[in-house]
Amino acid sequence: MPVFRAGDDLVGMVADNLLAAAKHEGFAIEEGDVVGVTEAVVARTQSNYANVDQIAADARAKLGGRDMGLVFPILSRNRFAIVLKALAASCEKLTVQLSFPSDEVGNLLFDPDLMDERGVLPSDSFDEVGFRAKFGRTVHRFTGIDYIEYYKSLGDNIEIVFSNDPANILKYTKNVVNCDIHTRARTKRRLVRMGAERVFSLDELMTAPVDGSGYNETYGLLGSNKATETTVKLFPRACDEFVAALRRRIFELTGVNIEVLVYGDGGFKDPVGGIWELADPVVSPAHTLRLTGTPNELKLKYFADNEFASLSGKELEDAMRARIAEKDGSLVGDMQSQGTTPRRYSDLIGSLCDLVSGSGDRGTPVVYIKGYFTNYATAE
Repeated sequence: MPVFRAGDDLVGMVADNLLAAAKHEGFAIEEGDVVGVTEAVVARTQSNYANVDQIAADARAKLGGRDMGLVFPILSRNRFAIVLKALAASCEKLTVQLSFPSDEVGNLLFDPDLMDERGVLPSDSFDEVGFRAKFGRTVHRFTGIDYIEYYKSLGDNIEIVFSNDPANILKYTKNVVNCDIHTRARTKRRLVRMGAERVFSLDELMTAPVDGSGYNETYGLLGSNKATETTVKLFPRACDEFVAALRRRIFELTGVNIEVLVYGDGGFKDPVGGIWELADPVVSPAHTLRLTGTPNELKLKYFADNEFASLSGKELEDAMRARIAEKDGSLVGDMQSQGTTPRRYSDLIGSLCDLVSGSGDRGTPVVYIKGYFTNYATAE
């Protein structure tokens, strides 16, 4: 794929490059194939950006511009540093409350075993001096960054505190931005119930243009990431329209209806670092209808080890194919489906796309998937 720029015809460029790839590599465009397009290029071609001043202006208008607290931000230079810089610029005093031993997506401040060794409970709270006395300097195992030092460097009005209780921030201020992603609604309810006066989640900031900025009416600053030292790229808008337009364009060129999705972070957990990849609000903000719902699959090895244990070779293959062809209706709760994955197609395929495309210099913002909807009975 080319490097996409603001204003590019993303639908036309993806469709043309896909057909060129099919011709060059000798594969057919077929019904049921899936094309995934990363949210980053959708947002970039939309020019969906916001800078520090624009974000600060929105936060100042909504939270008053004096004292403000942030609860549960993730530890990320890419995902949160520019947002933090803007929020610090929006007020006179900013208190940032970090969760421990990790953030919401699994970035560790320190080894969790240290809590047991040093007599620390998940319900404990600390200021920075108390935290350092217990845990010392904390360096992220992958990035080598001490996020406490780094986050404090983004504004001369920032102090850091530590607690897993969102209400702890109310000791410092009644004006709060809760920065968690997937638990944001519950956190906001708890803050309001405990006496917060102004509470906004990240999805409630930058929901409309500010001084000519981009915006996202649904997700606000959620899903944003660093573009330059003073700007972020926001999560893309109008993804449903993009998905429909790309599907329509490929049909016009080929006469074939394929499935299309826009994908962001995949929903999977790194087994070494413990990081849960999903820092976007959703895996897929838009997709075609067939990608709604969940798989309805039989567990082949269940039959191989039980009902068909006496069969082998072609007799076993034929019995398996016949049983798959016979399945009817939902298999939820049925012993025949135990151990299958009850995740949404859009999450499964979006995660597949994210793993394949990578996040660095591979230059593959579009992933084409063949054969995803075939099974043992339909595969040739």
